[in-house]
Amino acid sequence: MEFSLKQFWKPLAVAVALAFLYATTLTKLGRDWWTDENYSHGLLIPFVIGYIIWIEFDSIKKAIQNSSVWVGGSVILLSLGMLLAGTLGAELFIQRISFVLILAGIVIYFFGANLLRLLVVPFLLLLFAIPIPQIIFNKIAFPLQIWASQIAVWGIRLFDVAPIRNGNVIEILPKGATQIVALEVVEACSGIRSLMTLVTLALVLWYFTREKNRFDWIRAVILMLSAIPIAILTNAGRVTGTGVLTYYYGKQF
Repeated sequence: MEFSLKQFWKPLAVAVALAFLYATTLTKLGRDWWTDENYSHGLLIPFVIGYIIWIEFDSIKKAIQNSSVWVGGSVILLSLGMLLAGTLGAELFIQRISFVLILAGIVIYFFGANLLRLLVVPFLLLLFAIPIPQIIFNKIAFPLQIWASQIAVWGIRLFDVAPIRNGNVIEILPKGATQIVALEVVEACSGIRSLMTLVTLALVLWYFTREKNRFDWIRAVILMLSAIPIAILTNAGRVTGTGVLTYYYGKQF
């Protein structure tokens, strides 16, 4: 029993301290994962991270070095400062980034910076599951809405339909009708929702198919960047189909 206490009291104490400090932050993050469809993939991230740590456990044990108290301590202090600033400023994003940062600081403090390299992908997955601030989200979503609208108009014209685009609104006069139907390419149809999930999936795909060479990370970057055109084109295709069917079958369809 004495051995067990010596073995587990430190991680238990750290876990309790983190739960106390970040209880509100993590509760709200879990609620966002559950209610926000743009980040519902976050519900799976803890399980993916746990699986990665489990299959890499032997490598993780070998990578453990002497603790880096000064570096790790500095990172922990920085993250605590961010948590304080985020709490006082009611900025959830800073609080959540602080949580990721303090986890990295704890790893460095107890096990050395070398171990952090093995855990880069789990940390990136956690970052990708954190909702970005709404102001940044809107700056990304609106251009995607416009691009999806433009591509959809080109696609609709291939079916001998003559739509008119005003920003992210596509106007179509259904066949045999006298009233124009306006189709708005809203945020959900911009591709932003699938983009968040596809980028995460691309990273997971790379990790489980990676090769043991130092240039393979380029493939990870290519896979994640490919999520952007995939998200735009698939959603533009959906809008195109909706526009064509609206023309032939009317607004009710």
